[in-house]
Amino acid sequence: MTKRFDDQVVLITGGGSGLGQAAALQVAKEGAKLSLVDLNEKGLEETKAKIAEVAPEAEVLLLTANVANEDEVKNYVDQTVEKYGRIDGFFNNAGIEGKQNLTEDFGAEEFNKVVNINLNGVFYGMQYVLKVMKEQGSGSIVNTASVGGIRGVGNQSGYAASKHGVVGLTRNSAIEYGQYGVSVKAIAPGAIMTPMVEGSLKQMGGDNWEEVGKEFVEPNPMKRFGKPEEVGYLVAFLLSNQANFINAAVIPIDGGQSYKY
Repeated sequence: MTKRFDDQVVLITGGGSGLGQAAALQVAKEGAKLSLVDLNEKGLEETKAKIAEVAPEAEVLLLTANVANEDEVKNYVDQTVEKYGRIDGFFNNAGIEGKQNLTEDFGAEEFNKVVNINLNGVFYGMQYVLKVMKEQGSGSIVNTASVGGIRGVGNQSGYAASKHGVVGLTRNSAIEYGQYGVSVKAIAPGAIMTPMVEGSLKQMGGDNWEEVGKEFVEPNPMKRFGKPEEVGYLVAFLLSNQANFINAAVIPIDGGQSYKY
């Protein structure tokens, strides 16, 4: 039986944990050849080991890179093309939250750090991957925005600004590249129980973070955190040929919370 990602090459940034890892596991199960990028080499090895359990046949290339460094981004794209000859799907996902603070106290250094990774990193990835996909005449890019990229959250100037920027970049490039057979879309996850969200809850509640977590999801219509694998299913669909005509869309996956008055 053919799988959705047979003979497809999928490149994922932030592949060492969280949503990147969940998406990698899903597309690997469905036949993809993978190129995984992360700053954390140990995280990449963990993802590779997990892939070996669910998809022992999968080819996996591990690349350590800082997405905020343009040369390192060019290098991870070049190395992927060198190994596989093409890039069919790109989950442009690496990101950080940054320290929580009011805008007046947020600080330029922290702001620049968050924007460099979350926005510049996404732009650099698109810049080099779009060139490859345009030449192929096909491809799909899924950028990780956030519900914090479609509404205000509070105490997250850098995160909100960067993720709103990702939404703008997604829509702009989607309009440009649809004519070349390339679709560009974004996901807007709400509170998904990843290491990043756990870290955020610890910033708010310290040792009491699990209680804070329960309060945090109380306003959610589904009264729970999302699971990384739920995002993995969505990303796999959006990267697949089944979703080619979905272009410039930003798809929330948040239990309905961002639509609630």
